[in-house]
Amino acid sequence: MQIPKQNPEYSLVETSPPLAARLRYKVGDKISTTYDLVEPMHYLYVNVVKARDLPVMDITGSLDPYVEVKLGNYKGVTKHLEKNQHPVWKQIFAFSKERLQSNLLEVTVKDKDIAKDDFVGRVLFDLTEVPLRVPPDSPLAPQWYRLEDKKGYKVNNGEIMLAVWMGTQADESFPEAWHSDAHNVSHSNLANTRSKVYFSPKLYYLRLQVIEAQDLVPHDKGRAPEAVVRVQLGNQMRATRTGPRGINPIWNDELMFVAAEPFEDFIIVTVEDRVGPNSMEILGREIISVRSVPPRNETSKLPDSRWHNLHRPSLVGEEETEKKKEKFSSKIHLRMCLEAGYHVLDESTPFSSDLQPSSKHLRKKNIGILELGILSARNLHPMKAKEGRTTDAYCVAKYGNKWVRTRTLLDTLSPRWNEQYTWEVYDPCTVITVGVFDNWHINGGGDARDQRIGKVRIRLSTLETDRVYTHYYPLLVLQPNGLKKNGELHLAVRFTCTAWVNMVAQYGRPLLPKMHYVQPIPVRHIDWLRHQAMQIVAARLSRAEPPLRREAVEYMLDVDYHMWSLRRSKANFFRIMSLLSGVTAVCKWLDDICTWRNPVTTCLVHVLFLILVCYPELILPTIFLYLFVIGIWNYRFRPRHPPHMDARLSQAETAHPDELDEEFDTFPTSKPADIVRMRYDRLRSVAGRVQTVVGDLATQGEMVAILVGLYMLRHPRFRSKMPSVPVNFFKRLPSKSDMMLY
Repeated sequence: MQIPKQNPEYSLVETSPPLAARLRYKVGDKISTTYDLVEPMHYLYVNVVKARDLPVMDITGSLDPYVEVKLGNYKGVTKHLEKNQHPVWKQIFAFSKERLQSNLLEVTVKDKDIAKDDFVGRVLFDLTEVPLRVPPDSPLAPQWYRLEDKKGYKVNNGEIMLAVWMGTQADESFPEAWHSDAHNVSHSNLANTRSKVYFSPKLYYLRLQVIEAQDLVPHDKGRAPEAVVRVQLGNQMRATRTGPRGINPIWNDELMFVAAEPFEDFIIVTVEDRVGPNSMEILGREIISVRSVPPRNETSKLPDSRWHNLHRPSLVGEEETEKKKEKFSSKIHLRMCLEAGYHVLDESTPFSSDLQPSSKHLRKKNIGILELGILSARNLHPMKAKEGRTTDAYCVAKYGNKWVRTRTLLDTLSPRWNEQYTWEVYDPCTVITVGVFDNWHINGGGDARDQRIGKVRIRLSTLETDRVYTHYYPLLVLQPNGLKKNGELHLAVRFTCTAWVNMVAQYGRPLLPKMHYVQPIPVRHIDWLRHQAMQIVAARLSRAEPPLRREAVEYMLDVDYHMWSLRRSKANFFRIMSLLSGVTAVCKWLDDICTWRNPVTTCLVHVLFLILVCYPELILPTIFLYLFVIGIWNYRFRPRHPPHMDARLSQAETAHPDELDEEFDTFPTSKPADIVRMRYDRLRSVAGRVQTVVGDLATQGEMVAILVGLYMLRHPRFRSKMPSVPVNFFKRLPSKSDMMLY
């Protein structure tokens, strides 16, 4: 079954920008080798360090100085410092060379006043005399300059320490500098426009086994308690099943949580008595620090269980000396450990960018380097049209535990970032995600949310090593009213392999760490743990400065990936049918031979069959020759660019509006009862068809199981919980899931 090609408007566009990596460092067009995937952008940098011996300007004998850096119509201002004749600012200003409107740079020191600011002195620079600095040169040393009056005389107005130079975006001052394209942003909100690098917290699974309790004391002495144990870790709450009636209940329930370094949270274990349908009474509580929980590496023995005292709620918050006064307390039997041998999944499994275990001692060496150049965007949708503006766009890229955020370019539909970032690669079967957002916190914003413009996924295993890929990627966003293209993102990507043997061997290893196969996490826990890990990462990054907003993190991590979608179900069904169409075509070809619909082909097949019967030693050479010819033929049609989101494959172009409305509905639903009833009936109809197909597959599978019965009965010596090398290789092969739109 062939899926029709998608709209050309949603296809990749290959480009050839003048990058140093492509130009092979031609003479006269050379920049730093660490910035060879972006176009060089030149800036005029002004480093305002400090001043001394400034004169008193007010009648009160005080001075509130600040510096104004002016170049044409662009003007940058430092913070004013109250009552200070020797101020220290240490602020850097960057003016884009493309937008220079004057050949004269004016640095003026002024005194902040209520009515009109007083002029203290200034320094003028001719841009033709400004030196050029090319990294890795050391930073330019600032110098003292005597302040001049408005007539150009160097009177006793003090001195200012400055450094002025021409540089590129490779300069180390670039990320922290004030930029001329953000000249109307206040100092308090300037951080929201700067480029930053973030790191996700290191996550661990915390395994807690509630074994039993002893000597529980209910409030009502005449009834046996129905005890339930509730365990809380941060915002995570889990509960055991209701134990048997009695003062010594036994549960043997295992609970899983997600803990993040530096382990500042506490585990709160509460034993409650179910006295009514919706009524619970606390029998005791214990608070345990996560730092006191022992770690467990790989398949080592579980730590020994311990008995903990249960304190009455009135004594939980009191001093330790008060707790020691208790002559009797109930006890609870617990076993806890931090699982360092697992990888904590904080993103959707098909698009994972990191598969390393939590323990650094179990991690393998890197196999290569991934370099990403975020060049520009074009034809962006005006996200602030109602406010009389266009778009304040910035990009976020995520790979492994490293997040990067570009600077925000204000009020433009064709931003040019030209920023380059690097990651270490430990597994080629991983995905890098790049998202584009509209910044709604330029001047405050309050509770406003940054709007998503679109995102791009690139799987590293689909890239040729040492090759530079430069494409315009369509930014597609699925909305309740249908699929929308919000522009195109220009990226340059290069994957460099530094350990070929390790990379090839990686394809024979399991995709996840060993513990995931030796002691797999129950399926009922996986989605809940992934959601909790995602919430921890989003909360931690949103507390950074500048914050990486929660809405951006959730969009990058596909927070709603597990939610039901009829559109995605249809897309996956057609993917299965597309696979089965090849088998159907082979069966049809054999049927045509048997029925002599093509006599020439039938005769050739019979001749080949007779040759193989007479010369059986030619069977294997014939099969390998056929596979070789097919491979050479298909090599001509190999993909020339990385796979991207396919709107037609995702059924995004043909989705019914009601299906999209259901996909974007809240959970639990907020729709009227009649709409919910209609969707429930539709779901029952779809489920009935799925039930029939699954039943047929089960019937065929049972027949196949008889044939492989001998394999299943093999001796335990030949069995292993770890998947075999062919299975590992199979699971690492790329699929069309990267092209699905979520």
